Amino acid sequence: MTDHTSDEMLNDIRAASSMRSHKPPRREFYAYFAIIFVATLPLAFVTWTLSAARQMRLPEKDPISKAWSQARIITPMIFTA
Repeated sequence: MTDHTSDEMLNDIRAASSMRSHKPPRREFYAYFAIIFVATLPLAFVTWTLSAARQMRLPEKDPISKAWSQARIITPMIFTA
């Protein structure tokens, strides 16, 4: 007598693991990246200006670099969630 339930469970596990390894489309990733970059840009300018005013010198990182790095951190979090 053959046990078919174990075969079905194995197929379900294979299907679930293949779904986890699915990578999102690049266009969608870049679209989210652009939106997040544009959204973080004003706040990066504000914090850069306040930091420059407090320290009376220009910070190491410019506001565009800060916004870029924030978008690089946040965007993958969206796709892994």
